[in-house]
Amino acid sequence: MADREREELLEATRRAVLVEDRGYVRVITLNRPQARNAVNQELSLLLGTALEEAEADPVVRAVVVTGAGDKAFCAGADLKAVARGETIIPPGREAWGFAGYVDHHIGKPVIAAVNGFALGGGTEIALASDLVVAADTAAFGLPEVRRGIIAAAGGAFRLVAQLPPKVAMELLLTGDTLGAAEAKDLGLVNRVVPQDRVLAEAVALAERIAANAPLAVQASKRIARGISDGSVAAEVDRWSHSHTEARAVMRSADAKEGPRAFAEKRAPVWQAR
Repeated sequence: MADREREELLEATRRAVLVEDRGYVRVITLNRPQARNAVNQELSLLLGTALEEAEADPVVRAVVVTGAGDKAFCAGADLKAVARGETIIPPGREAWGFAGYVDHHIGKPVIAAVNGFALGGGTEIALASDLVVAADTAAFGLPEVRRGIIAAAGGAFRLVAQLPPKVAMELLLTGDTLGAAEAKDLGLVNRVVPQDRVLAEAVALAERIAANAPLAVQASKRIARGISDGSVAAEVDRWSHSHTEARAVMRSADAKEGPRAFAEKRAPVWQAR
Protein backbone atom coordinates (compact mmCIF):
# COMPACT_ATOMS: atom_id res chain seq x y z
CA MET A 1 0.00 0.00 0.00
CA ALA A 2 1.36 3.42 -0.97
CA ASP A 3 2.05 5.99 1.74
CA ARG A 4 -0.74 8.23 0.46
CA GLU A 5 -3.27 5.41 0.49
CA ARG A 6 -2.17 4.40 3.99
CA GLU A 7 -2.58 8.00 5.23
CA GLU A 8 -6.02 8.30 3.62
CA LEU A 9 -7.09 5.06 5.30
CA LEU A 10 -5.79 6.26 8.66
CA GLU A 11 -7.55 9.60 8.25
CA ALA A 12 -10.82 7.80 7.45
CA THR A 13 -10.63 5.83 10.71
CA ARG A 14 -10.32 9.10 12.62
CA ARG A 15 -13.68 10.35 11.39
CA ALA A 16 -16.44 10.60 13.97
CA VAL A 17 -18.74 8.45 11.81
CA LEU A 18 -17.81 5.48 9.62
CA VAL A 19 -19.96 4.12 6.79
CA GLU A 20 -19.81 0.59 5.38
CA ASP A 21 -22.08 -1.20 2.93
CA ARG A 22 -22.91 -4.87 3.42
CA GLY A 23 -24.96 -5.71 0.37
CA TYR A 24 -28.26 -3.85 0.68
CA VAL A 25 -27.53 -2.87 4.30
CA ARG A 26 -25.63 0.29 5.21
CA VAL A 27 -23.83 0.16 8.56
CA ILE A 28 -23.16 3.54 10.19
CA THR A 29 -20.80 3.52 13.17
CA LEU A 30 -20.44 6.28 15.75
CA ASN A 31 -16.65 6.34 15.90
CA ARG A 32 -15.55 8.22 19.02
CA PRO A 33 -14.79 5.32 21.39
CA GLN A 34 -12.30 7.44 23.33
CA ALA A 35 -15.27 9.67 24.28
CA ARG A 36 -17.73 6.79 24.64
CA ASN A 37 -19.17 7.84 21.27
CA ALA A 38 -20.48 11.07 22.76
CA VAL A 39 -22.05 13.46 20.27
CA ASN A 40 -20.15 16.54 19.10
CA GLN A 41 -20.79 18.75 16.09
CA GLU A 42 -18.72 16.61 13.71
CA LEU A 43 -20.57 13.45 14.65
CA SER A 44 -23.95 15.18 14.29
CA LEU A 45 -23.13 16.46 10.81
CA LEU A 46 -21.65 13.17 9.59
CA LEU A 47 -24.46 11.02 11.02
CA GLY A 48 -27.16 13.26 9.59
CA THR A 49 -25.42 13.32 6.23
CA ALA A 50 -25.03 9.53 6.27
CA LEU A 51 -28.79 9.16 6.78
CA GLU A 52 -29.47 11.54 3.89
CA GLU A 53 -27.13 9.60 1.62
CA ALA A 54 -28.67 6.27 2.63
CA GLU A 55 -32.13 7.58 1.84
CA ALA A 56 -31.00 8.78 -1.60
CA ASP A 57 -29.07 5.62 -2.53
CA PRO A 58 -31.37 3.15 -4.37
CA VAL A 59 -29.11 0.24 -3.45
CA VAL A 60 -29.56 0.77 0.30
CA ARG A 61 -32.66 -0.92 1.70
CA ALA A 62 -32.00 -0.81 5.45
CA VAL A 63 -29.65 0.99 7.82
CA VAL A 64 -27.90 -0.18 10.99
CA VAL A 65 -26.48 2.37 13.45
CA THR A 66 -24.00 1.20 16.08
CA GLY A 67 -21.14 2.45 18.23
CA ALA A 68 -17.42 1.75 18.05
CA GLY A 69 -15.81 -0.27 20.84
CA ASP A 70 -17.39 -2.61 23.36
CA LYS A 71 -18.24 -0.22 26.18
CA ALA A 72 -20.72 2.37 24.93
CA PHE A 73 -23.25 2.79 22.16
CA CYS A 74 -23.50 6.52 22.87
CA ALA A 75 -22.97 8.48 26.07
CA GLY A 76 -25.14 11.37 24.92
CA ALA A 77 -23.80 14.89 24.32
CA ASP A 78 -20.07 15.52 24.57
CA LEU A 79 -20.02 17.72 27.67
CA LYS A 80 -16.36 18.61 27.13
CA ALA A 81 -17.24 19.99 23.71
CA VAL A 82 -20.15 21.89 25.23
CA ALA A 83 -17.83 23.32 27.90
CA ARG A 84 -15.54 24.58 25.11
CA GLY A 85 -18.50 26.45 23.66
CA GLU A 86 -19.09 24.08 20.75
CA THR A 87 -22.59 23.93 19.34
CA ILE A 88 -23.57 20.28 19.19
CA ILE A 89 -26.15 20.74 16.44
CA PRO A 90 -24.50 21.99 13.22
CA PRO A 91 -25.75 25.39 12.03
CA GLY A 92 -28.31 24.97 9.28
CA ARG A 93 -29.08 21.39 10.32
CA GLU A 94 -31.30 22.13 13.31
CA ALA A 95 -34.23 20.26 11.74
CA TRP A 96 -32.33 16.98 12.09
CA GLY A 97 -32.31 17.27 15.88
CA PHE A 98 -29.76 15.89 18.32
CA ALA A 99 -26.95 13.84 16.70
CA GLY A 100 -28.39 14.65 13.28
CA TYR A 101 -30.76 11.79 14.06
CA VAL A 102 -33.59 12.11 16.58
CA ASP A 103 -35.88 14.24 14.39
CA HIS A 104 -34.42 13.08 11.07
CA HIS A 105 -37.02 10.82 9.50
CA ILE A 106 -36.10 8.71 6.48
CA GLY A 107 -38.25 6.12 4.73
CA LYS A 108 -35.73 3.30 4.97
CA PRO A 109 -35.84 1.21 8.16
CA VAL A 110 -33.17 2.05 10.73
CA ILE A 111 -32.00 -0.45 13.34
CA ALA A 112 -29.98 0.59 16.39
CA ALA A 113 -27.35 -2.02 17.29
CA VAL A 114 -26.78 -0.98 20.90
CA ASN A 115 -23.37 -2.46 21.70
CA GLY A 116 -23.01 -1.02 25.21
CA PHE A 117 -24.59 1.49 27.54
CA ALA A 118 -26.89 4.06 25.96
CA LEU A 119 -27.70 6.79 28.44
CA GLY A 120 -29.27 10.19 27.91
CA GLY A 121 -28.86 11.01 24.24
CA GLY A 122 -27.89 7.39 23.57
CA THR A 123 -31.30 6.23 24.75
CA GLU A 124 -32.92 9.01 22.72
CA ILE A 125 -31.18 7.69 19.59
CA ALA A 126 -32.55 4.21 20.38
CA LEU A 127 -36.03 5.66 20.91
CA ALA A 128 -35.83 7.36 17.51
CA SER A 129 -34.87 4.10 15.77
CA ASP A 130 -37.37 1.71 14.19
CA LEU A 131 -35.90 -1.43 15.77
CA VAL A 132 -33.32 -2.10 18.49
CA VAL A 133 -30.94 -5.02 18.90
CA ALA A 134 -29.08 -4.75 22.21
CA ALA A 135 -26.06 -6.40 23.72
CA ASP A 136 -26.71 -8.18 26.99
CA THR A 137 -24.39 -5.60 28.56
CA ALA A 138 -26.44 -2.64 27.32
CA ALA A 139 -28.25 -0.26 29.64
CA PHE A 140 -30.80 2.44 28.89
CA GLY A 141 -31.86 5.50 30.84
CA LEU A 142 -32.50 9.21 30.90
CA PRO A 143 -30.49 10.53 33.87
CA GLU A 144 -30.87 14.19 32.92
CA VAL A 145 -32.98 15.09 35.97
CA ARG A 146 -30.00 14.11 38.13
CA ARG A 147 -28.03 16.87 36.39
CA GLY A 148 -30.65 19.61 36.60
CA ILE A 149 -31.67 19.33 32.94
CA ILE A 150 -34.27 17.43 30.91
CA ALA A 151 -34.30 14.80 28.16
CA ALA A 152 -35.00 17.33 25.43
CA ALA A 153 -34.03 15.20 22.41
CA GLY A 154 -37.36 13.41 22.31
CA GLY A 155 -36.83 11.24 25.36
CA ALA A 156 -39.32 13.00 27.63
CA PHE A 157 -42.25 12.15 25.33
CA ARG A 158 -41.03 9.10 23.40
CA LEU A 159 -40.21 7.03 26.48
CA VAL A 160 -43.80 7.35 27.69
CA ALA A 161 -45.06 6.44 24.21
CA GLN A 162 -42.89 3.32 23.90
CA LEU A 163 -43.08 1.88 27.44
CA PRO A 164 -45.98 1.31 29.83
CA PRO A 165 -46.68 4.86 31.06
CA LYS A 166 -46.14 4.22 34.78
CA VAL A 167 -42.83 2.44 34.10
CA ALA A 168 -41.70 5.22 31.79
CA MET A 169 -42.64 7.92 34.29
CA GLU A 170 -40.63 6.21 37.03
CA LEU A 171 -37.55 6.05 34.77
CA LEU A 172 -38.03 9.62 33.59
CA LEU A 173 -38.51 11.12 37.07
CA THR A 174 -35.89 9.06 38.95
CA GLY A 175 -33.20 8.93 36.26
CA ASP A 176 -32.80 5.19 36.93
CA THR A 177 -31.39 2.82 34.30
CA LEU A 178 -32.93 -0.19 32.61
CA GLY A 179 -30.96 -3.32 31.74
CA ALA A 180 -31.18 -4.91 28.31
CA ALA A 181 -33.23 -7.93 29.39
CA GLU A 182 -35.83 -5.81 31.16
CA ALA A 183 -35.89 -3.38 28.24
CA LYS A 184 -36.76 -6.32 25.96
CA ASP A 185 -39.48 -7.55 28.32
CA LEU A 186 -41.02 -4.07 28.24
CA GLY A 187 -40.88 -3.82 24.44
CA LEU A 188 -38.16 -1.18 24.16
CA VAL A 189 -35.76 -3.68 22.57
CA ASN A 190 -36.45 -6.31 19.91
CA ARG A 191 -33.58 -8.69 20.68
CA VAL A 192 -30.86 -9.16 23.27
CA VAL A 193 -27.71 -11.06 22.30
CA PRO A 194 -24.15 -11.46 23.61
CA GLN A 195 -22.10 -8.30 23.11
CA ASP A 196 -19.88 -9.80 20.43
CA ARG A 197 -22.92 -10.73 18.31
CA VAL A 198 -24.92 -7.52 18.47
CA LEU A 199 -23.83 -6.05 15.12
CA ALA A 200 -24.12 -9.36 13.28
CA GLU A 201 -27.63 -9.87 14.69
CA ALA A 202 -28.69 -6.36 13.69
CA VAL A 203 -27.31 -6.81 10.17
CA ALA A 204 -29.07 -10.18 9.86
CA LEU A 205 -32.36 -8.53 10.85
CA ALA A 206 -31.72 -5.73 8.35
CA GLU A 207 -31.05 -8.33 5.65
CA ARG A 208 -34.40 -10.01 6.37
CA ILE A 209 -36.07 -6.63 5.86
CA ALA A 210 -33.98 -5.91 2.74
CA ALA A 211 -35.16 -9.17 1.17
CA ASN A 212 -38.65 -7.66 0.89
CA ALA A 213 -39.92 -5.23 -1.75
CA PRO A 214 -38.16 -1.94 -0.87
CA LEU A 215 -40.92 0.47 -1.90
CA ALA A 216 -43.51 -1.51 0.07
CA VAL A 217 -41.22 -1.60 3.13
CA GLN A 218 -40.62 2.15 3.01
CA ALA A 219 -44.29 2.97 2.51
CA SER A 220 -45.19 0.68 5.42
CA LYS A 221 -42.70 2.46 7.67
CA ARG A 222 -43.97 5.91 6.69
CA ILE A 223 -47.55 4.88 7.44
CA ALA A 224 -46.67 3.23 10.75
CA ARG A 225 -44.55 6.17 11.93
CA GLY A 226 -46.81 8.87 10.48
CA ILE A 227 -43.99 10.29 8.33
CA SER A 228 -45.05 12.76 5.65
CA ASP A 229 -42.63 15.07 3.83
CA GLY A 230 -39.88 14.09 6.26
CA SER A 231 -41.73 14.99 9.45
CA VAL A 232 -44.14 13.39 11.91
CA ALA A 233 -47.17 15.62 12.39
CA ALA A 234 -48.16 13.90 15.65
CA GLU A 235 -44.86 14.97 17.23
CA VAL A 236 -44.77 18.61 16.14
CA ASP A 237 -46.53 19.95 19.23
CA ARG A 238 -44.50 17.63 21.46
CA TRP A 239 -41.24 19.00 20.05
CA SER A 240 -42.43 22.58 20.47
CA HIS A 241 -43.38 21.93 24.09
CA SER A 242 -40.11 20.11 24.75
CA HIS A 243 -38.02 22.95 23.32
CA THR A 244 -39.92 25.55 25.37
CA GLU A 245 -39.47 23.64 28.61
CA ALA A 246 -35.79 22.93 27.86
CA ARG A 247 -35.02 26.61 27.27
CA ALA A 248 -36.62 27.55 30.59
CA VAL A 249 -34.81 24.82 32.51
CA MET A 250 -31.44 25.63 30.93
CA ARG A 251 -31.70 29.20 32.25
CA SER A 252 -32.08 27.97 35.83
CA ALA A 253 -29.50 27.89 38.59
CA ASP A 254 -30.13 24.17 38.99
CA ALA A 255 -29.09 23.53 35.37
CA LYS A 256 -25.71 25.07 36.19
CA GLU A 257 -25.42 23.31 39.56
CA GLY A 258 -26.01 19.81 38.18
CA PRO A 259 -23.04 19.63 35.77
CA ARG A 260 -20.85 21.52 38.25
CA ALA A 261 -21.62 19.05 41.03
CA PHE A 262 -20.99 16.15 38.66
CA ALA A 263 -17.61 17.57 37.67
CA GLU A 264 -16.72 18.17 41.31
CA LYS A 265 -17.88 14.66 42.29
CA ARG A 266 -20.32 15.83 44.96
CA ALA A 267 -24.05 15.74 45.57
CA PRO A 268 -25.88 18.65 43.92
CA VAL A 269 -27.61 21.28 46.04
CA TRP A 270 -30.87 22.10 44.30
CA GLN A 271 -32.54 25.49 44.71
CA ALA A 272 -35.59 25.03 42.45
CA ARG A 273 -34.74 28.26 40.70
